[in-house]
Amino acid sequence: MRYIFNFPDIGEGLEEGTILEWYVVKGQVIKAGQALVNMETDKIVTDIPSPKSGTIVAIYGSVGETIKVGSPLIEIEIEGVFGAEAMALVNEPVKTESIEEAAGVVGTMELAGKNAFLAASDEGSDKIKTEEKAAVKVQATPLARAMAKDMHIDINKIIGTGPSGRVTKEDIEKFKPSKGSQDNIQRTEFSQTYSTDEVTYEPLSQIRKTIARNMLNSKQSTAHMTLFEEVEISGLISVREKFKKPFADKNTKLTYLPFIVKATILALKKHRQLNSQIDLENDRMIFKNRYNIAIAVDTPEGLVVPVIKDADKLSLLQIAQKITELSEKARDRKLSMDDMKDGSFTLTNYGSIGGIYATPVINFPQAGILGIGRIVKQPVVKDNQVIVGNVLPLSLSVDHRIVDGGEASRFMNSIMEYLSDPVLMMME
Repeated sequence: MRYIFNFPDIGEGLEEGTILEWYVVKGQVIKAGQALVNMETDKIVTDIPSPKSGTIVAIYGSVGETIKVGSPLIEIEIEGVFGAEAMALVNEPVKTESIEEAAGVVGTMELAGKNAFLAASDEGSDKIKTEEKAAVKVQATPLARAMAKDMHIDINKIIGTGPSGRVTKEDIEKFKPSKGSQDNIQRTEFSQTYSTDEVTYEPLSQIRKTIARNMLNSKQSTAHMTLFEEVEISGLISVREKFKKPFADKNTKLTYLPFIVKATILALKKHRQLNSQIDLENDRMIFKNRYNIAIAVDTPEGLVVPVIKDADKLSLLQIAQKITELSEKARDRKLSMDDMKDGSFTLTNYGSIGGIYATPVINFPQAGILGIGRIVKQPVVKDNQVIVGNVLPLSLSVDHRIVDGGEASRFMNSIMEYLSDPVLMMME
């Protein structure tokens, strides 16, 4: 009995994934749970395990190709499965274990549906071949897809000359749409096309597409307001210097970020409006009882935002260790779906790269995000005298539908109070 395994939804709202590496080949005997392919999804890079044992008779998609959820990944020949037994398997959900225990997939995999299994007697059916052909999108290189999209060409109309009929860059360049066809669409000044010697085309990564979608969604779905402040932190610098070595002895680098996380948590407890989200569909507010602090991490592939769960229950040392752990996992592309979900408030530390001020974009549907700038030395007035101060710039963006200006200012004042006198953090 033939079984078609479709690319499952392994995350919340996942739409597609990009193939990074195949672990199997046609004709290979595999076992249930064996890793088939390494995929880059919206948020993570993960292995997809096989739901069944058998022999691979077909592989759909090549390295670099984007596969939609529900599209075929592989076709497996399962020995000894016929008739009613095969039909019983069609609607059977495949339960997977945790990420570590089942090659990187979380939750339940929904299978292909009524046509997931093909009887051996049907393999030569013209109808099935036609349905299979329609279900599989045209094969093309990532560069060819990007060029076709930019040039407003329907790639499905192009006959590929590459291996197995794959559409290539040369096919796109040579394609001439018929007169009056949809592909002769009038281009505006915003959709200019270029010859390939003028520009270099690169396909968008899943992470970059997700960043673009999420940023636009945030701007369109929230009423952004940003507040800027400065806090003198010479006292905090002294405390950090004092504890740098004890932390280093425990293989942990002590930066300013754990202190800011701690100050933010204490401020959130006083100003719960910032630890909430609005639910307009049900005419209610949702106030979070957990303090899950999301930390924006800059990686070569793009910005990701892992979450420190229940950060209010962690010591300063544990927060520092968690920041290091999540940052390393992010840069090594080893974050799990659990690492990325359930954040209630976000911090973004653009100052670690060199920025002083910015207007952070809210991590929707959260109520706010705190931006942390680069510490600068500048004159400050203390005890009626001008001295050299260490000033930390802060930017707070809030959803003005949820947080009024006064509450945003009070929240920022609380954070500044803790950072200017870190002993207060230890007292609470």
